[in-house]
Amino acid sequence: MAQVLEFKLPDLGEGLTEAEIVRWLVAVGDVVAIDQPVVEVETAKAMVEVPCPYGGVVTARYGEEGTELPVGAPLLTVAVGGTGAPEELTEAAPEAAPKASAEAVSSEYSGNVLVGYGTAGPAARRRRVRHTSPAAAQAPAAPAPAAAAPAPVAAPAVAHEGPVPVISPLVRKLARDRGLDLREVRGSGPEGLILRADVELALAALERPVAAPAPAPASAPASAVAAPAGERVPLRGVRGAVADKLSRSRTEIPDATCWVDADATELMAARAAMNAAGGPKISLLALLARICVHALARFPELNSTVDTAAREIVRLPSVHLGFAAQTPRGLVVPVVKDAGTRTAESLTAEFARLTEAARQGAITPADLTGGTFTLNNYGVFGVDGSTPIINHPEAAMLGVGRIIPKPWVHQGELAVRQVVQLSLTFDHRVCDGGTAGGFLRYVADCVEQPAVLLRTV
Repeated sequence: MAQVLEFKLPDLGEGLTEAEIVRWLVAVGDVVAIDQPVVEVETAKAMVEVPCPYGGVVTARYGEEGTELPVGAPLLTVAVGGTGAPEELTEAAPEAAPKASAEAVSSEYSGNVLVGYGTAGPAARRRRVRHTSPAAAQAPAAPAPAAAAPAPVAAPAVAHEGPVPVISPLVRKLARDRGLDLREVRGSGPEGLILRADVELALAALERPVAAPAPAPASAPASAVAAPAGERVPLRGVRGAVADKLSRSRTEIPDATCWVDADATELMAARAAMNAAGGPKISLLALLARICVHALARFPELNSTVDTAAREIVRLPSVHLGFAAQTPRGLVVPVVKDAGTRTAESLTAEFARLTEAARQGAITPADLTGGTFTLNNYGVFGVDGSTPIINHPEAAMLGVGRIIPKPWVHQGELAVRQVVQLSLTFDHRVCDGGTAGGFLRYVADCVEQPAVLLRTV
């Protein structure tokens, strides 16, 4: 007889507490091998495939594609052992039945409707569907209003005493941020567990405007109370993580920006000479990275972070260089570890590897964390300048605009040269304008005269 084992969403590391189901790789009834990827999920860091530690027949899946689940929530159940014959799966069904409450919990957590998963029959699946559409709420009511479904906010007489059971710390934070007292919320989960849907319904009830004493005209347009029109895009996954980090940066870091135009003609010529000599091609980004590393060695204040709790500036011993990469799922910042120890060839190869992994959605959380300084080449978008937001908790970011022919005074004469605008956005807590200006001027000098780097080679 087969034994049914439950596989839960594992801890994906880097402090991640939830993930969104992007694509199921198996269906109910499929045979899976040990460590076979069964689902593709997106976290706040990256998109990853999750392998199942059991081998057997899939008997249930929990959550639709697009559902967000917390770490530890059930993903699927697998019938292990036996032959996998239909009669064995039928016998295993009673063991899987108690999982229905967990399935409902994971569905309610995301606020989505769960249909068609698990081993229950069609009637049971229909009973689990949660209808929350506005149209259903506006359907003709029964003559006795008191018979309506109970409101999500319970009367004070049934308020919780002691710790309130909540499905996730994220749900508890949602209530706290919106000023909702969870003791006044009636949970619809197993044993009164408060789900995300319960909190959202309670918030909606609190925010619903109180009806005026005078009866509203019968012909009042529905648009008077309708939600604002427009497409709503959830801030979650990579986009949500980026939004949170940028907001935190703007809130915590007193940033300033300085910029300078530089003649990049000699740098472009040096790169062309390197690539003409044979061997792997050297990218312009790699040369700029080498310049950044040497500049940070001269101005270590900018390779640091601020410990606000201890009120200390922490100067970091190694340069882990982040760079902005645009992907179909949004902007990410992969990190080249120990950039100061790499050659131009090594930097070129690592930039290419991380960029391709980011675009394919296969980059790992480890490749997106630990940066100490960011290089932002926004010139690829055809713009000259920018005042970027610092990648928290770093202290600075170097921006590079497009390199284009411009009139320039060279050796006392007007000439057409390849000109680039460089900008430095820095945390004014770690240094003042003199240090920031010195760093940027050194970078510009290296761009204009690459031989300056020979002093430190």
